This record gives sequence, structure tokens and C-alpha cells, in this order.
Amino acid sequence: MLETRGEGLRPLLARRLVVVTGKGGTGKTTVAAALGLAAAARGRRVLVVETGRDENLPRLLGHRGGLVGHAGVRTPSGPWVMRIEPYEALAEYLHLQLRVPGLVTRVLKQPGFRGLLDAAPGWRELVTLGKVWHLEQARDADRPRFDWLVVDAPATGHGLTFLDVPRVVVSAIRSGPLRRHARWVEELVRDPERTLLLPVALAEELPARETAELVARLRGQVGVALDRVVVNAMQPAPFPPELPDLDERLRALPRAPGPAPRTWAACAAHLASRHELNRRFADEIGTDTGLPTVELPLLAGGVRGPDDLARLASVLLPGDEP
Repeated sequence: MLETRGEGLRPLLARRLVVVTGKGGTGKTTVAAALGLAAAARGRRVLVVETGRDENLPRLLGHRGGLVGHAGVRTPSGPWVMRIEPYEALAEYLHLQLRVPGLVTRVLKQPGFRGLLDAAPGWRELVTLGKVWHLEQARDADRPRFDWLVVDAPATGHGLTFLDVPRVVVSAIRSGPLRRHARWVEELVRDPERTLLLPVALAEELPARETAELVARLRGQVGVALDRVVVNAMQPAPFPPELPDLDERLRALPRAPGPAPRTWAACAAHLASRHELNRRFADEIGTDTGLPTVELPLLAGGVRGPDDLARLASVLLPGDEP
């Protein structure tokens, strides 16, 4: 199993909120699901939040019912999961502010009003983060409703806008409830004691470069806490240490029934080349970002449910975390 390359990392569970982001296709949804599974296994009441248009988290966490939607559901593997729907989040906010739910519902159903909203930049990100803030603040009696929240944020690029919208609103609006509420959300995003951004990358050229750029922009523009990068789908070393020339040994075998020895040798050489490529770009990610890397192994059969997630969860939240 691959290990964290870096010492003294603060436990992920020490925060209240972990926002997972990365280039599309790097496995950030898988990482978010694995984090939720690991935290639930430690007895935490954990909510994993999806922000995209499609629902992928419920299936990964063992839910076999219909769509979860904005209401959310507790999955068989333990974590709660929900998908924030911006229009529903906006309706909730306006109901609380205006206290005329019937009027709000009628207005939000109007195609013309929705057309204006869809043309307005940033409102989806703001109401989505506002809902995350509300969930982080929610309480049941004398304790938080959820001990830990994991947000599967939009992909790199859009993800930067997602996190920076509250700051933009605060700087653009001089007073009023919208500025006040955006300020609360901004404080949550920027609070290093409560919130951590967790970038996910692949050990390949484009994701490595894009991750370094994302980290630089987040440090300079958003000010969110970062302390590690998850490097997903690392090809394990295919040869045992005592047989570094295994491909050549395979090539030298006598011909026997089945694939030719040179075919076995070519397959072994390809795996070795892939491992070396991953190793080079994983090291590059660590160097260019200045952050430790947490390396997750490539699962040959893919990630299909909680059993596969558990193999990744033990790396993301190792046994020494509380």
C-alpha cells in the first residue's frame, strides 16, 4: 500500500469541513466518498455533499434506491449524502429571509426569472456554499448535526470561482443581509481551523501542471488552507525488489503453450514504464506545490462500491488519525 510522503500532517478529522477539488477525471468524487466512508467507520456523523448535476456519490456508498437529491439520505455504509440543487437552496434562503414561501415558490417557477438567474454569474456558487455553511452550522439539540462535512466541489477552474465568490460579493456589496451572509460563508472558507481544501491529481503531465497552477492561485487569491495533495491511481511497482529485471527474465523463458514469452515481457515492461512515469509526476507535484502527497493505488477493477472505497480510505485516514 502506498503511503503519505510527508510527516507531521494535521489529521483531516481535526477540521469541520474538507473541500475536495481537482481536474475532471482525477477521481475527486471517489476520494470524497472514501473520506466519508472512513470517517463514518470511526463513528463520526458525516455528510458528503455533491455539487454537480449528476449523482455519483450515493451509488459509490452503497445506496441502491432512487435519486437522493437535495433532501439527502443516509447510505448503507454509514455516511449521509446529498446533492445541493441551487434552485432549492435559493428557495430555502429566500423563505427564511422573506417569510412568504408561496410567493417565493411562484417566482422561482417563472421561466423568465430563471432565465435571468441563469445569465447571472456566481449565484449558483454562492447559494451552494451558503447551503454548506448552513449545514456546518446546523445542530441537533446540544451537538452539531454533522461532525464532519466533505464537499465534492466543481472541477479545477470552476472550483476556484466556487470558492472565491463569497469574497467577490463581500467586496462588491457595501451593506445588507446578502453581504452579511456572504461574509459568514467567506469566514468559513478562509478559516484554517475549520476548513481544508484537498486537491486531487493524477500523476500525469496535464493534471500535475494544472494542480500546481491551482495551488498557486488558491494561495494568492482565495487564502484557503492547503496542507497536502492526493495523487490518485498510482501504478504500483510491478517487479519485486529482488527481481528488477523481471521483464528480461520473462523474455528469456522457453516457448510454452499460451502467450509467447516476449508478450509477457512486453506487458511487464509496460507496467514498469507506467510506474516510473507516475513516480516522476508524483514527485513533480510535491515539488511544484511545496506540499506533501498522499498516494492512492490504482485499483485494477475500478471503484464500484464501499469495498473498493475501503482500500483507499485506509490511506486517506490512516489508523493513527483520531
